[in-house]
Amino acid sequence: MPVRLIYETHSITVDNETGIATGWLPGELSRTGRGLAAELGVRRRDVDVVYASDLRRAVETAEIAFGDTKEIRLDQRLRECDYGIYNGRPVSEVAMLRARHIDTPWPGGQSYQHVVAETAAFLEDVMKEWQECTVLVIAHSANRWALRNLLEGVPLEDQVDAPFDWRPGWEHILA
Repeated sequence: MPVRLIYETHSITVDNETGIATGWLPGELSRTGRGLAAELGVRRRDVDVVYASDLRRAVETAEIAFGDTKEIRLDQRLRECDYGIYNGRPVSEVAMLRARHIDTPWPGGQSYQHVVAETAAFLEDVMKEWQECTVLVIAHSANRWALRNLLEGVPLEDQVDAPFDWRPGWEHILA
C-alpha cells in the first residue's frame, strides 16, 4: 500500500535572509517566515501526520503551521547536513565547498551521503507505519537532495551546486 509523502522546507529564517548557512544550529524564523509557516498549515491541512527535523527552525515551522491540529513528530534523522566548523558561516563560503563533502564529512560534521543514509532509514520507518496515509515532512535543503537521490535517482553531484528552487512542496508516492 502506498504512502503519499509531501516534502516542504522549513520556513524562511533570519539566517536565510542574512546569508548564513545555519547547518545544525537551531535557527529562528523571520517575520516573513512565520507568515509563510501559517500559510503552510492552510495549504497542507489534509495530511495525516507531520514529521519535522528537530532543529528549531523546522519545529517552529511545524508548530506555527499545525499547532494542536495535527500530530507533529520530531525526528533527528531529518536534520540539515552538519557542516561542522562551518555551521553558521556565510552561505557563499559553504556553497563553494559543498561538492567536496558529498562523501567526505565536513570538518567536525558529516557528509551529504550521511544525510542520504539517515533519510533512507526514515523512509523505511514511514513505509512501515503510514500505509495509505499522507505524511508531511518539514526539513532542510540537504533532505530534499537526499529524497531526490533516493526516490528519483538524481545524483547528489547534480544537486549540491544547483540553485535551490523553492516551491510549495514536492510530492512522492512511496510504494
